Amino acid sequence: MSCSAPRRKGYSNPVTVFTNIEQIGRHVARHVHKQGPKLEPNQCDPEAWVYDIGENSDCSVDATISDNVRDLCDLFRMTPTAKASFATKWVNRDLLTWDPRGRSRIRFSLMPAETAKVTDLRTSPMADRIAAVNDFVEAGWEVHLNFSPVIMTPTWLSDWRAPLPPAADVRPPAAQQQAAAEVIFLTPNAALHEVNERWHPKGEELIWQPRLQEAKISQNGAENVRYRRDLKARGVAQLSALVNEITPWCRIRYAF
Repeated sequence: MSCSAPRRKGYSNPVTVFTNIEQIGRHVARHVHKQGPKLEPNQCDPEAWVYDIGENSDCSVDATISDNVRDLCDLFRMTPTAKASFATKWVNRDLLTWDPRGRSRIRFSLMPAETAKVTDLRTSPMADRIAAVNDFVEAGWEVHLNFSPVIMTPTWLSDWRAPLPPAADVRPPAAQQQAAAEVIFLTPNAALHEVNERWHPKGEELIWQPRLQEAKISQNGAENVRYRRDLKARGVAQLSALVNEITPWCRIRYAF
């Protein structure tokens, strides 16, 4: 399940189907054309404008029930100045037949397996996500990794050694050459906290830690909670160093 899905859907089932996908595609195509070529690199991509098509859901799951995601990926396959991107916690091997030609980026989210057993219910096991990297690269996808959400349990830093894939697990040179990651520390939501206490209190014990957290108003105006500034800064530095130690071939696009 996407980390952000319940916040924007009334805390309902996160699967998304659009009835106006043709209209959405036309609007995206016009926007890409208006942007023109990308003249300066940034942390998202050195050459292409990147459109996150899964910010509000897990597109790998959405693709099991409709063609919406494939329609958008097919659009970007024909777009030389832009690419689609989405994060996923579900390995959908049907996507291996899509031939995206490097114009769609799939970002497999990784986290310690023991924590995932409590907080990432009904998602693909970490080993399956890591094993899928090579196959997706060979099928024409750009594959990145999401080290997220980072949940600061008492043993969080040592736990993070396990999901960081060694070079032997990401074999083709192409996979390592295009690999990149984002590190995202948990940002809970106050309203979602109340829902989770009813739905899954055991997981919420790890997520909601007032002793370690402080209030935050996000850019979209949402009232969220983040780890204390000093604690988070230290954590970002520690995990970034661990990533550089174990996966030096995987650059960190950003960490926060």
